[in-house]
Amino acid sequence: MTGGEKIRCQGLSYIYLTRAGETVALQNLDLSIREGEFCSIVGPSGCGKSTLLSLISGLMQPSEGEVLLDGKPVRGTNGRIGFLLQKDHLFEWRTVRQNAELGLEILGKSSAAARSRAHELLSAYGLGGFERAYPYQLSGGMRQRVALVRTLATDPDLVLLDEPFSALDYQTKLILEREVHAVIRASRKTALLVTHDIEEAVSMSDRVVVLSGRPASVKNVYDVRLTVPGERTPMTTRDAPEFRNYCRSIWEDLDIERRTV
Repeated sequence: MTGGEKIRCQGLSYIYLTRAGETVALQNLDLSIREGEFCSIVGPSGCGKSTLLSLISGLMQPSEGEVLLDGKPVRGTNGRIGFLLQKDHLFEWRTVRQNAELGLEILGKSSAAARSRAHELLSAYGLGGFERAYPYQLSGGMRQRVALVRTLATDPDLVLLDEPFSALDYQTKLILEREVHAVIRASRKTALLVTHDIEEAVSMSDRVVVLSGRPASVKNVYDVRLTVPGERTPMTTRDAPEFRNYCRSIWEDLDIERRTV
């Protein structure tokens, strides 16, 4: 069940300045994400999907327009927004537990209770017993789990996911999709996922937003309604009778973009 508006991007534009001149990545983009919603963004390669997440997170400021979080402008980074990237960016000289607690340290939230929560999350994601291990001793999936715990340990209101599963093998990818989807649903977080994988987008999301080619704007929005008996998970949704229709429609949107470039 989703609530009121959590994020609004209105009139959002971003221009990269290079030696060759200006490159318009986003142009007059409007987007609204509801509280408690899991939303995915897909679009042609290089259209500005990751740029959009950076603007929402406050890592970058728009050239025009603004991003609102709970009705208030986003001005720089803050602890209410968590960001999980494609690369885990673990510090090799820190243990698993120290990496998981890094966000708490940066935000000045490293209380005993917060550190205990990070430890509980490590155990919940199959990392119990690895707290004193170092990143080089972990598999790719385990490293990404540590990065996920680091993101969730700060208890953000909004979780941004920038292709976090794309570097993993298919089996590990499906497992992490299920785990991330479950924890975000259980904690009633708002989530925004950028992905190139159409099936991943449809299987995990309440809505899928399709962006146009650069400069990106919203081309289409799909409300994902699937007939799933029992609990909805990224795996069970793939068996829904409507699943392939959504995937086909989104692919056609993207294919039209590719053929008009």
